[in-house]
Amino acid sequence: MVVYTIGYWGRTILEFIDVLRENNITVVVDVRRFPKSSDVNFNRENLERYLLEHRIKYMFLGEALGGFVRGGYEKYMETEKFREGFKVLIKLVESETVAIMCKERKVEHCHRRFIARCLEDLSIEVKHV
Repeated sequence: MVVYTIGYWGRTILEFIDVLRENNITVVVDVRRFPKSSDVNFNRENLERYLLEHRIKYMFLGEALGGFVRGGYEKYMETEKFREGFKVLIKLVESETVAIMCKERKVEHCHRRFIARCLEDLSIEVKHV
């Protein structure tokens, strides 16, 4: 089982979709707390539409797995809200090829790295694209 992570910053919507298609992604899990962007193509409603046009599903889990939380993300990971969102993610990973998406292109600067670590702790391979 492999889970991908991807950041869209600096990519056009077509470049973003090309990366997803190259990796056979079947569903994008949006983990932005606030699914808006200065590039309107990545606003939730537009992104969802573009993905569906390319036969890629969209799921928003930003309310449970999003960043910008009080006390820091690692502390937040101890909450029931995070655990419930993570369970939804794991269930999805069992049947789909998932890309966890946020804005930040470099995973080391994004909260996706903490989600990736949780996945790796379950022996799930994580690839950053």
